[in-house]
Amino acid sequence: MDDLDREILDVLRRDARTPYTEIAEQVGTSEGTVRNRVDRMTDEGVIDRFTVSTRTGNVKAMLEVSVAVDVDTTAVSERMAEWQLVDFVWQVSGEEDVVLVVDAADTQALNELITRARELEDVVSTKTRLILDEQR
Repeated sequence: MDDLDREILDVLRRDARTPYTEIAEQVGTSEGTVRNRVDRMTDEGVIDRFTVSTRTGNVKAMLEVSVAVDVDTTAVSERMAEWQLVDFVWQVSGEEDVVLVVDAADTQALNELITRARELEDVVSTKTRLILDEQR
């Protein structure tokens, strides 16, 4: 990955729907070069997915999860990533092992997800932080 790839990724992080012609103009290259590089980064797994960020009025939260010492954190993360309300799952260092970014319709749905996480036998504890505002 070189500086041009990083510039293209910076544009896509702000808005994944930016047309390749516009990205090319912003980074000073051709549309074909942008297209080829995005395709290559997607094939290589540098770009994992294109996603949508919404402002729906839903309750957004970070659910921090601690698991037992002898637990495969990757397996727990993969299981939680399949849950419908989960936008992202991060394996992190620090007091907690896994952080879920959740987009729930209301506090009841959020609470049900927290309960679901706590009921997993590998989970030792959870901590929830509501996201009050987000800037792009």
